[in-house]
Amino acid sequence: MIVIGLTGGIAMGKSEVARILQAEGVPVFDADKEVHRLYDSPEGGGLVKPIAPTAIKDGKVDRTQLSRLVLEDPGLLKKLEAIVHAEIRKRRQHFLDTQRREGRGLVALDIPLLFETGAEKDVDVTVVVSAQPAIQHERAMARPGMTEEKLAMILKRQMPDAEKRARASHVIETNGTLDELHRHVHDVLRQIRKEHAL
Repeated sequence: MIVIGLTGGIAMGKSEVARILQAEGVPVFDADKEVHRLYDSPEGGGLVKPIAPTAIKDGKVDRTQLSRLVLEDPGLLKKLEAIVHAEIRKRRQHFLDTQRREGRGLVALDIPLLFETGAEKDVDVTVVVSAQPAIQHERAMARPGMTEEKLAMILKRQMPDAEKRARASHVIETNGTLDELHRHVHDVLRQIRKEHAL
């Protein structure tokens, strides 16, 4: 089974690429969605409570309050990531084991901090989703609750786009139309299948 590591900075269009991959029959594990699922569960509340008790509401994680706490205390982010990443890794492994058992030839792991966390060593192919800086900024600022301060903090944690592109097996640009994006994803999939004789 060939594992694609799908990554890209905030607002680069990665979710759209993941949707297209799924439509093309490639199962996708979405790390961000999994984190949201975790935070919305009593299990997530239990994991986060010891380090951020005021971010727990009705036994679950209040993401708005947690964001506020992280902005105030950058040290909290490291503790949070250590706990959350370990749990997400477990869930990712379960996804891979299930797909392997089902005889899948190709799957994708959507991991925003793929290179930053060293997770590229766990995949066979890396695909970086990229857009021009002005487009990225415009898309990011259109998100609910986004501020320049929050965006700056997120970008600081992410490897520069140029470095990601240099390390990628394939780059998918999302500056054009949706039709162009569909074609681009399709072409990259075809190349990957050809390279790995799938």
